Amino acid sequence: MRSFWGLMKAYWFSDRWKEAWTLTAVIALFTAAASKTSVWMAEASGDLVNAIARFHDAETADPLAYLLSSAGFLILLVVVKDVGIIGLRHLCSTTLHRKWRSWLNSRFNDALLDANHTHFHLQNGGVGVDGMKVEPPDNVDQRIQESIKGMTGGAIGLAMGVMGVATSLFFVGQKLIEQSTAIEGLSFLGTYGAAVLAFAAVAAYVPLNTYFALRMGRVLERLTNAIQRAEGSYRAELTTLLRRSFHVSAARGEDVQKKMHARLYEDIDQTWAKLNWVHTAYQSFERVYNFLSARVVAYLPGLMPYVNDNISLKSYVTGAELVNSLINQCSWFIDVMPAIATLRANARRVTGLAVAIEEVQHPDAFYRRTGCRDLRYGAQNAVFGLTIRDLDLMHQGSEATPFLTIRNVRFRRGEWTYVKGASGSGKTSFIKAVNGLWPHGRGYVVFPEGVRTFYAAQDVKLPQLTLKELVCLPDAADRHADVDVASILARTGLGEFADQLGEESREGGVWDQVLSGGQKQKLVAARILLQQPGLLFLDEATGALDPVAKVAFHQAIKDNCPDITVISVMHETSPPVSAAGVPFYDSVMDFSGGGATKTALAARPSAEIVETASTARPPEPRRLRLPGAFRRR
Repeated sequence: MRSFWGLMKAYWFSDRWKEAWTLTAVIALFTAAASKTSVWMAEASGDLVNAIARFHDAETADPLAYLLSSAGFLILLVVVKDVGIIGLRHLCSTTLHRKWRSWLNSRFNDALLDANHTHFHLQNGGVGVDGMKVEPPDNVDQRIQESIKGMTGGAIGLAMGVMGVATSLFFVGQKLIEQSTAIEGLSFLGTYGAAVLAFAAVAAYVPLNTYFALRMGRVLERLTNAIQRAEGSYRAELTTLLRRSFHVSAARGEDVQKKMHARLYEDIDQTWAKLNWVHTAYQSFERVYNFLSARVVAYLPGLMPYVNDNISLKSYVTGAELVNSLINQCSWFIDVMPAIATLRANARRVTGLAVAIEEVQHPDAFYRRTGCRDLRYGAQNAVFGLTIRDLDLMHQGSEATPFLTIRNVRFRRGEWTYVKGASGSGKTSFIKAVNGLWPHGRGYVVFPEGVRTFYAAQDVKLPQLTLKELVCLPDAADRHADVDVASILARTGLGEFADQLGEESREGGVWDQVLSGGQKQKLVAARILLQQPGLLFLDEATGALDPVAKVAFHQAIKDNCPDITVISVMHETSPPVSAAGVPFYDSVMDFSGGGATKTALAARPSAEIVETASTARPPEPRRLRLPGAFRRR
């Protein structure tokens, strides 16, 4: 789905092709029926005009009955076409729109939320396989929500227009040929003279005006794409404001925020003004075009035969109505040019997202184009724990020098390691790299085989789910009994919420707003106790807790997760100890000077810990493809 036409046809060649083609066929049948009804309406219009013209004709047996029957039949056709055929076609087309959009939405969500962590890698710019620079796609939410919706609806509308043109050319053209007469000066065409003249008028009038519409449509497409970007950026900033509303209030940053909003909206306003001018010009052009079509061009082909008394008034009006119907159908491109511009703008944003997703499907290759990327991951017997060898981390750039170097470190099974160091020393980057979430570097990370990993960060964002679902993440809620979840909430200091496991909110507020920073970190502790990981990374995961709560956090893990290996980044000068004064941590890893040294704390002999300069190595591990931090092992 990286190209326009590939994106357009993907649904029709997917596993839901029967659904797609069935709805398409039904829409095509209704479109053909509408075109045929238009021919009957043109004939009925001719009958009505003829009944009016001959109302005082003495030869007319019952002029009032003739007039009423002609008007009644025309009204019946209008009702059948507009209420029945067009209405049912609208129902089918909107159903196709809903199902197509649903399928595309699921495809993009599956692609973004795969085990490869595509949504994470997508936010990093780089270089594509063609050597061109790849920018992170802006406003991904808008592309998935609004652009897919607008693109699918616009494409279906345009497709129905094409069907209408094809069926109208057939039915209306057939009728024009059927009632065609000879034209003086075109006698060599025989009785097809009037039909040829009608087709020539349409062929000369429509393409010329379509050319002007196309030129204006390109301007509309460019401006539509620009205003979509501007609207998306403004909306994204408003969403971000609500997420950090407290921080803006605490810093009294409203004035700065207002200036930012004003700058973003100014972009919308200026683009909108240009778009309004182009739309106004286009509407004026369209109105003049439609007037000339209905009042001049449609009546010209039959004028000569009528003046020469070769056709009756009824035939003249019927022919004009048929020509006007043909012009209207062939003018669908002009009528929907703004929709085409919007469709192409939406499709460009959707295909742009698809291209970006494809580019990061192989993160190693993607990051290797902008710097060093030789981070390899493997697995070994769980008894040997976690091993990191010859790790160098760096930023983007082929000539970038490592900002962190760690030669050889091992974390034994059941060992708790306290990680310390100044801000910017590389602690969090180290944790990310071990979990496959750092873009540039080299080295070998060997995980204990068959051990589940859990990564807890400082900033906890809670999606809009029930409390039980939040505790069970990343597991499905039905994998754990309510009583087990409630018991764990009580053990982690959140027992007051145990009776609200099935609720998505409390007192009108979602859980992300209801729970404080410390309560969210207690919720993370509940997840750890529920899932029983064998390898736990804590990246400032207790920063919002008071000293007593920090001790309780550690004690809960120590008591309920036997043999767990813990690597914890903290800013405290010394690691926490239990209420009885027993240390939780067995070793300390100190980051400084572009490196890290791991040493044992007094509670354990230092000989048991593998130092940075140690040459001791466990048996050679097996290679393992590691898609990311939260994959089960």
